[in-house]
Amino acid sequence: MVLLRSLIFAIVFYVGSLVAVLVALPASRSGAISIRKHTARWAQFHRWCCRYILGIESRIEGTPPTGPVLVAAKHQSMYETIELVLILHEPAIVLKKELADIPLWGKVAQSYGNIPIDREGSTAALRTMLRAARQAIAQDRTLLIFPEGTRVALGEQPPLKSGFAGLYRLLNLPVVPVAVDSGKLWGRNAFIKHSGIVTFRFGETLPPGLPRAEAEARVHAVINLLDV
Repeated sequence: MVLLRSLIFAIVFYVGSLVAVLVALPASRSGAISIRKHTARWAQFHRWCCRYILGIESRIEGTPPTGPVLVAAKHQSMYETIELVLILHEPAIVLKKELADIPLWGKVAQSYGNIPIDREGSTAALRTMLRAARQAIAQDRTLLIFPEGTRVALGEQPPLKSGFAGLYRLLNLPVVPVAVDSGKLWGRNAFIKHSGIVTFRFGETLPPGLPRAEAEARVHAVINLLDV
């Protein structure tokens, strides 16, 4: 039954996502607000597929922030990437530049107002990242980053990537760390998905301006609270 549900989800969600991307391309010409609303509808479709096909739902502990704040979340599966679009009300997401370069999808991601981060770390790439981040702040949007840099397996607690500390320092924003335990149901790159509850635990807000080591240590501790 688990295999069948996972197969049906893959067919329904990915076919529906292809249609959503094709519809989004002309919609992107109507401006950023239009494409963000379209993205939110796609995220609602993902939530519906997870709930009614896979039997996966979300539980929120703590209070999701609003407005210009840097949210640093644990990353174990695709689930939280899309679910947080709804929980955080269309945040600007810090993502790898390679993702923004994917044909069709990348164009939509850029129109949505995501923040590309280049692992090469060139000066020009840094300027592009900061320009996109400050534009999101000016629009009163929340910024979402996965500070470990990529999806990790349940139980893995790698150190935070340097991109988190750079954004925290340069943007001078408060940080809200978020623990997520999606890996117990939906592992990284996993086809098989199990039913159950995914918890999003929002920690206390950390002020801007903390020393790098302290900020990283406190964020690392909170995002791994559910990683057992």
